[in-house]
Amino acid sequence: MAGTDDTVAEDDALFVLTAVLLTPAQFPSVLGDDYVASCESLGLEPFAEGYGLVLGQDGSGARWTVVVEDVSLVAVAIAAWDCGMEYDLSPDDRSVVCALPGWPLALAVAAPGVPEPHDPLPDPAEEGEAPAPLTPPDTEVWGPAQRRLGADEIALQWALWRGQIDGGSEPGEADPGPGEQEAEDGGADAPEAVASGQHPGVRRALAAARAYVGSPPPPGRIRSAFAPGGARTLRVDGPGWSLVARTDDIAFVLLDEEPGEIIPVHRGPELPGLLESLDALAVRPS
Repeated sequence: MAGTDDTVAEDDALFVLTAVLLTPAQFPSVLGDDYVASCESLGLEPFAEGYGLVLGQDGSGARWTVVVEDVSLVAVAIAAWDCGMEYDLSPDDRSVVCALPGWPLALAVAAPGVPEPHDPLPDPAEEGEAPAPLTPPDTEVWGPAQRRLGADEIALQWALWRGQIDGGSEPGEADPGPGEQEAEDGGADAPEAVASGQHPGVRRALAAARAYVGSPPPPGRIRSAFAPGGARTLRVDGPGWSLVARTDDIAFVLLDEEPGEIIPVHRGPELPGLLESLDALAVRPS
């Protein structure tokens, strides 16, 4: 593999553009509601150790997603890049599990010195058995992948979205009356924040989340990450719904049946206990 500063393209070289983790605690939500489903979408066994996904281009400019077993190396590279440091991510060939055509995520960058990114041509030797190229989700439609991405964006920009609800009031205050509130662009195709009221989809989502407490779901359905003040940020998913919450604050629910809408659930008497119970079950980054 080669870094993006290489300018002489070799057909069998991979010019690395970025990488992501595929582990029970951290995986691209576009791939599935949980770690097991995400692995299945790529044809991988859901091993507990997880994988690293290295996204790049070959010498012809074709997009490739290389799956590697060296999770620690990929994690170090991501941490370095997040800090603005250079890091030459070059996994050992022995750690490579497979190379999948295409990218599951949309990238706005390309390797220098090679043609524009494009899907690789099918290998004639595989006689039509090659997997279809991976593609990022269509941002013009609403579905499970877009719903999960929306929840991810809320988790990343909690303060922005929290401020859209009743003027950023303190946790525990009464739910505002029915009606819509304009939401600033939070990155998730600017969904609208609406009052939950007695929305049946929200009731179903909360009931499903409560059921997780008694019957834990597959790894990755419940994820917990650091939040300020000793709190935790929760990401919980299920068929047709996603929930993002802070253990010391409110929750937001996104539904497949409500395209582009973010529905707040204020704390009330039951939400705090539910969030604490879910956090106790959550998979956390090591």
